Amino acid sequence: MSRIGKKTIVIPAGVTVTVDKANVVKVKGPKGELTEKIDRDITVEVEGTELKVSRPTDQIRHKALHGLYRSILANLVKGVSEGFTKDLELVGVGYKATNQGNLLDLSLGYSHNIVVDVPKELKVATEMVKGKNPLIKLESHDKQLLGQVAAKIRSLRKPEPYKGKGVKYVGEVIRRKAGKAAGK
Repeated sequence: MSRIGKKTIVIPAGVTVTVDKANVVKVKGPKGELTEKIDRDITVEVEGTELKVSRPTDQIRHKALHGLYRSILANLVKGVSEGFTKDLELVGVGYKATNQGNLLDLSLGYSHNIVVDVPKELKVATEMVKGKNPLIKLESHDKQLLGQVAAKIRSLRKPEPYKGKGVKYVGEVIRRKAGKAAGK
């Protein structure tokens, strides 16, 4: 058995999980509602306050999907009950971030500002404190969408290995390279 797949998912109070005939799981909670289409071979059962994922055989494909879908469902349950956050940090002289609603305006050292339209499912907040790097805080109940948007913002100016300038996640460690050796 898959070590991850055989763990049961505890459904917190205030969260409802329904599984229909087409193997579509709907999770509804205080933070929102999420749906996920599960492979027809994987069985999802709701037993009281627990969610169980099982597989029919020990084929390699079934083993792979077993742990995957258990993790996806655990993220759905956690998302609608607690939510997820990602923090991005802008490292560099003159780098700025401002937002008006879900419109994120970034100044990343290019000749023009970059405007990113963040999906309405995410909450965006920017923080600029004097003497510290600007921060972008993203918050959502959908972990997949949150990670995708954060990666898109990071890809606009990836951290470079010499000075570490660019957009990076808070807590991310950038591998630094030594510069050119000066003279003899």
